[in-house]
Amino acid sequence: MRILSIDYGKKRTGIAVTDPMQIIANGLETVETVKLEAFLKDYMEKEEVETIVVGYPRQMDGEDSENMKRITPFVNRLRKLYPEKKVEMYDERFTSVLAHKAMLASGIGKKARQDKALVDKISATIILQEYLEHNKHFI
Repeated sequence: MRILSIDYGKKRTGIAVTDPMQIIANGLETVETVKLEAFLKDYMEKEEVETIVVGYPRQMDGEDSENMKRITPFVNRLRKLYPEKKVEMYDERFTSVLAHKAMLASGIGKKARQDKALVDKISATIILQEYLEHNKHFI
């Protein structure tokens, strides 16, 4: 079963997913946030997903960010829609910065680096990879 991560945004949402053995995180898609629930429903009808990890946006001081007022109701809907799946939140501080650094390191051109949808997908991948690394120590 896969683990799916979500970098929830006001306009766009980045999505990443693991391989079935839950070893590697891969960017899956960036979707318009208004179409997110339909995308997830369709994806989960095709693929077995065990856990949904939603990025938990915090400020540098640890306080919740402005986006939490949108994320909390979304996470509550996910828990009602998919009661058989584990829905967790995972700290997403610095993921956008790390996404930009990863893009620079990979040699992606300037125009591609300005593609916010790509940044969102990479951010979701970083959230998922960090979640996997964190939980590897507890197995």
